[in-house]
This record gives sequence, structure tokens and C-alpha cells, in this order.
Amino acid sequence: MEHPYLFFVKLFEMMGLSHFAHANTHVIYTWVVMAILVILSLLAVKGLSMVPSKGQNVMELLVSGIEDFMISITGEEGRWLFPLAATIFLYIFTCNIVGLIPGFFPPTANLNTTMSCALVVVVFTHVIGIQYHGAKYIKHFLGPVWWMVPIIFPIEVIGHLARVLSLSFRLFGNMMGHELVLGILFMLAGAFFAPIPIMALGIFVALVQAFVFFLLSIMYFTSAMEHAH
Repeated sequence: MEHPYLFFVKLFEMMGLSHFAHANTHVIYTWVVMAILVILSLLAVKGLSMVPSKGQNVMELLVSGIEDFMISITGEEGRWLFPLAATIFLYIFTCNIVGLIPGFFPPTANLNTTMSCALVVVVFTHVIGIQYHGAKYIKHFLGPVWWMVPIIFPIEVIGHLARVLSLSFRLFGNMMGHELVLGILFMLAGAFFAPIPIMALGIFVALVQAFVFFLLSIMYFTSAMEHAH
């Protein structure tokens, strides 16, 4: 279902890039999300002081809350993973939430966006495993006893590949479903009345989906740091 109106797609059409805009809507709105996050980050660090302002208090509360929750799962050993994990959460949440703004499209409603995020998480999980255990990381895939290796190894490989599908399709399915519901209500009842309850629910969905992706990511990171049993 085509979105009723996309502001930045129309902007690219006026620039003579109509084909690119319609074929890569998720890319355009990913750039928009990146710009939003960069601007908010610059505003957050501008004028930092020992006596924090209201804006600084909000940002410190958000960052410390994400960090404390993550450390409660990974332990102090996983603190160095905070920049990546927090970026994943903030990026996905912002991608989800922009879809509630009229004229905007959530990049996470496109499988290419969610798949790219999932690939980053899964690939970095193995980078962590190799960094912590070296060649012994292969033991995570071999099982507890040698004679079970022919059975356990294929299962483990399939399981790790399935993480990419699980992360990407869960997020994509929920966000695309929300976009379809909004699109139907826009057509049936107009832009002002029927979508309001769904948009309120959409804020909750955006937060939950970002949190689930974030939680699974740090659980994968933690499992890679642990010793094989």
C-alpha cells in the first residue's frame, strides 16, 4: 500500500529524482533519521555544565538508564559495548517513531533497513566472541562432548543465521503492519480522527520494538563473551 503523502519523496521529485525517491524511500528517511539524531546529539552536548539544564537532565537520565539496564545484563565487562547498543536502540526507536509524523515514512517498515541492523548485531556478536576467546570461540558451536559435534554444529550455525531473520522480520513485520493500519484509516476516515488512537498505540509499539531489538542484541553480545559449556 502506498503512503498517502511523503514529504521528502515529493521534495526529491521536485529535484528530478522521482525514480530514486520511489525506489529508495527507506534510504531517504534513513538520512532524515540520521540528521535528526546528529542534531539532537549536538544540542544535547551544547552548553554542558555542572549544573545541568532541563534538557541535559533528560539526556543524562536517558543515557544512564540505557547504560544501567545494559550493565545489569552484561556486567561491568560489557560496558565497552554501550555505545553500539545505545546507538541501536536510539536509531531504531527514532526510525519507528518518525512514521507517526504525517508525511514521514519509518525506515524500519522496509526489510532492507531491519536486515542491515540485524546483520550488524550478528556479525559483531562473532567479532566479540573471537576477541574474547580467540580460536577457542569455535567451542560455542561444538557442544559439550566431541561425539555430538556432527549434530550440534549444524544446529548452532542454523540458529545463528536464524538470528538475522528473527531480528529483521520481527521488527519489519510490526512496523509495516502499523503503517498498513494507518494507511487504511487515513483512506477511510481522513487524517484527523480515526488514526489518533492507532498513533497513540504506535508510540508504545515503537518503544517496545526498539527495546526488544536492543535487549536481544545485548543478550547475543553477552553469550559471545561467556565461556562455552
